[in-house]
Amino acid sequence: MKDLERRVNELKEQIFRSKARLNLLKETVLHGVIAGARAIIVHRNEMGSLYLPVRYVYALDGAEIFARSDDSGKLGSQKEIEIFNGSIVPGNHTLSVQMYYQGNAYGVFQYLKGYKFIAKSSHTFTATEGKQLTVKVVGYEKGNPVTTDPKDRPAVDFRETVLADKEAVVPQQQPAKK
Repeated sequence: MKDLERRVNELKEQIFRSKARLNLLKETVLHGVIAGARAIIVHRNEMGSLYLPVRYVYALDGAEIFARSDDSGKLGSQKEIEIFNGSIVPGNHTLSVQMYYQGNAYGVFQYLKGYKFIAKSSHTFTATEGKQLTVKVVGYEKGNPVTTDPKDRPAVDFRETVLADKEAVVPQQQPAKK
């Protein structure tokens, strides 16, 4: 029964991805954005061992683009996951993230086993025509393990990197020395 449930969840995830790609393609065709801007969204797990990720949900401009669940703990073994890599319409966009964690009980931290934690955040970014933007979304523990309440430690950080268009990346040739 669990295997069937896992397979159904995988199929749902594939459907959500296909819908997101179809919506992006529709926007590209309808808005005439062939070159447009390029966005790469990457999830990075920097949570400590007290928190096991069990679900990630990403939405771009209100449309879900990624959802993955895994209660077995394998989701935490992936340090980075590519969430999105494609063309987007130039302009302002909002990326919303929800990261669900389960307490990982070991040693003196047995009490965490039954706890569930959620880190939610949104980030607005600007996609520029002809440029590539990478948004790295990092799930991490904030605060101090001794003084910060475990429910307040899961947090989200957004790190942006913009690459110039292709012409600006090509190095200038130096004149030959005589």
